[in-house]
Amino acid sequence: MNIGTTETPIGRLGLVEKDGMITQLLWNADPVGEGTAVLREGARQLQAYFNHELTEFDLPLWVEGSNFQRAVCDYMFAIPFGETVTYGDIAKATETPAQAVGNACGANPIPVIIPCHRVLSATGLGGFSGAGGGLNGIEMKVTLLKHEGAAGLLI
Repeated sequence: MNIGTTETPIGRLGLVEKDGMITQLLWNADPVGEGTAVLREGARQLQAYFNHELTEFDLPLWVEGSNFQRAVCDYMFAIPFGETVTYGDIAKATETPAQAVGNACGANPIPVIIPCHRVLSATGLGGFSGAGGGLNGIEMKVTLLKHEGAAGLLI
C-alpha cells in the first residue's frame, strides 16, 4: 500500500494506491511507501480540480465493498460536475431503499473523486462523511458544492 499526498484548499488529501488502483481518499494523511505514477497523476488531477481546470477525474479506481456499494459509487461517479441528485434518485435507479443508498454514500472510500457530495436528501443537504481542513462533514459538503457552482441550491 502506498499513500501520496497533496495540499488542497480543503486540507492535505491522501490517495491510497493498491495494485495500481486508487482505493481511498484520506484527509490529513501522511505519505507512505512509494510515490507511484498513479499517485502522482491523482495528485495532479486533484490540483486541477481545485484550480477549476478539471471537471471529470480519470483515474483507475477500486471500491472495496459489496456489489451494491460499487453500483452506488458507479452511479455517483457519473453525476456531472456542478449537478446534484437525491438519494431517492439513486434508490430508484438501483431499485433499493433510499436509506441503503445513504449508507452506501456514507461508506464511499474515495470522496471528492467519487462525488458523494453531489448527493442530497429530498429535503436538504443530507450527510457527508468527509471532514478535514478544520471543516466538519456538512461544511465540507457545502464547500465542495460551492466550488462546483452548485451552491444555488443552498441559498
